[in-house]
Amino acid sequence: MPGMAGAVLRTVVVAHPSPDIYGSDRMLVESVAGLTGHFRVLVVLPAGGPLVALLADVGAEVVIRPFPVLRKALLSPSGMLRLFGHTCWALPRLIRLLRQRRPAVVYVNTLTIPVWLAAGRLVRTPVICHVHEAEEAVNPLIRRALVLPLLLANRVLTNSRSSRDTLERAGFRRAGRVQVVYNGVPGPPEITPLTTTQPGKLVVVGRLSPRKGTDIAIRATVMLHEQGFSVSLTLVGGVFSGYEWFETQLRGMAAGWPVRFAGIQNPVWPWLAEADIVVVPSRWEPFGNTAVEGMLAGRAVVASSVQGLTEIVRPGRTGLLVPPDDPAALAATIATLLDDWPRAKALAAAGRQDAQDRFSPARYQAEILAVVEEVGCAGTTSQRHPLARSPD
Repeated sequence: MPGMAGAVLRTVVVAHPSPDIYGSDRMLVESVAGLTGHFRVLVVLPAGGPLVALLADVGAEVVIRPFPVLRKALLSPSGMLRLFGHTCWALPRLIRLLRQRRPAVVYVNTLTIPVWLAAGRLVRTPVICHVHEAEEAVNPLIRRALVLPLLLANRVLTNSRSSRDTLERAGFRRAGRVQVVYNGVPGPPEITPLTTTQPGKLVVVGRLSPRKGTDIAIRATVMLHEQGFSVSLTLVGGVFSGYEWFETQLRGMAAGWPVRFAGIQNPVWPWLAEADIVVVPSRWEPFGNTAVEGMLAGRAVVASSVQGLTEIVRPGRTGLLVPPDDPAALAATIATLLDDWPRAKALAAAGRQDAQDRFSPARYQAEILAVVEEVGCAGTTSQRHPLARSPD
């Protein structure tokens, strides 16, 4: 049996597009933690970064190999040409790595690295693709192109029903091959009670990007001040490369108002403990780890009623939902909590219990392990894929 003393562990090669420590990056750590001890886990990243140490801490071997990652900047004729060239350069090198390691499964984390789906199938290795995206605001033809490589996957995991439905609307309908696995989010080491009698500290955790709605939170904060509420806003997160213009825009909006730019922070728990209300103003959000973290921290959560956030927050029971891209609605909803703090505390308590019940790391790791074991065992008896080649 895998994991028994003296047993020879099979290998799982895990491919991930980023060395950062945002939502899908931290979920990768939980996935790997669920596999180590049952498999030998090799994680391949395109560059070094803070994620490397976290993966090593849970028992993974990490190697750095450059490979193409789909970015919005590449969705142009010249960008696609560069992507094609990089793919042609990287593919044989990834195939060589897989032939050397002979994994039982290739686990591809996110839609943005399709070269790994091709590499896995070309060496006749079962492939799992874990989709953390739910891209709606792109051209329908581009959406179809993004999901097309999933045809190479033996199993597709999504982090929410919303992500699954987005794949279906983009044309990927493969009954029995798509499975929803909700994220498992670790809680804080300790809970700071929500005892303040003068609430007003707001926090947003996440990248400074238009999709996260950071600008909406700033506008709502300004509106609350204009209505006489003494509130402050802390933004915990950095800007993604290529979006420096957005941070400049945000700083201009925030000038003269009590808005703090805290930058990237790990862990985020001290920043959540300092807050009274966790705001998740995303314009779209496939899942929404920040909402779960806010609930686990015992804070009242106000989130946009979009995609995966509607599957996390039970409105009026564990938090509040507001229309997306609507700073006035966000401000008004926050004001209801500031005016009725006992209600906010009740929502926070119920939210913490609900998040512990539904989004535990133990449940998540067990589900990931079960899928990898199932696909890996099936792969030992599966027929050769039409694109497969025999190992050297």
